[in-house]
Amino acid sequence: MSADDIEREQWALINTPLGQEWSGRTRYAAAMYFNRRGEMDAETLEIYRICSRLDWEDPLAILTSHSIGSDWLAKINDYQHGEER
Repeated sequence: MSADDIEREQWALINTPLGQEWSGRTRYAAAMYFNRRGEMDAETLEIYRICSRLDWEDPLAILTSHSIGSDWLAKINDYQHGEER
């Protein structure tokens, strides 16, 4: 699997739809990938950790409501709208 394939997979995982069984843990695992690459700060990762057992909880909504992770929110918004990062 190429580096591009791995990154595409991680973007798909972090965007796992809310409410699917184990989706919170899936999003958290992908968040750890982005954190290790320096693309997500520790405070943002912590929100994903807190939400990891709550499949219906939207970490993006929490980040927005608490004014945390603005850089990450911009990156994920760009990805979701098909823009290259």
